[in-house]
Amino acid sequence: MPTIEIVDFQPGWAGEFERIAAELRTVLSAAEVVFGPIDHIGSTAVDGLAAKDVIDIQVTIHDLHDERLAAAMRCAGYLWWDDIRTDHSPPGMTLATAELEKRFAGQAADGGVRRTNIHFRVAGRFNHRYALLCRDYLRTHPDAASAYGEIKRNLARLVPDDPESYYDVKDPVFDLIMAGAEEWAASTGWIPAA
Repeated sequence: MPTIEIVDFQPGWAGEFERIAAELRTVLSAAEVVFGPIDHIGSTAVDGLAAKDVIDIQVTIHDLHDERLAAAMRCAGYLWWDDIRTDHSPPGMTLATAELEKRFAGQAADGGVRRTNIHFRVAGRFNHRYALLCRDYLRTHPDAASAYGEIKRNLARLVPDDPESYYDVKDPVFDLIMAGAEEWAASTGWIPAA
């Protein structure tokens, strides 16, 4: 596991997402996988936010159990992580397993390849909406984004080689941010963009 390092926002992240998304559209279409929007998510999708230098992408997928999905991603050179099948559940919430279910692929940075995490989720499920709401909330609330970036920087400084401890603190902090995001979504009528 690489050392956790938080870097300043990079303006080129959006362009890198666009390039990877175009490649994914080609790969998934060729494999006849039914998919919908491909979204830039996570901290690299928020202007000005410090982040790990990893592009996070959400692919809206029709069927998480489509065997062509893993085969297509492996064929395209991605690592397929069979053991990553669910997302974090916020404390105090009782969610059906399907609401957190996903599939995951990634690329490690080597030989000039961009480090990438690809999350395959089903539209309308909790985890699909959560990723988009988190991004949109932080995009419209720069003070919250800045505070979140500072928390991540401090955690990476304190536990750079301990991802478990990093996420044990970061995830609950983000759940606090998301409580505000839910209020914002309700007051503004926010819905995930089509």
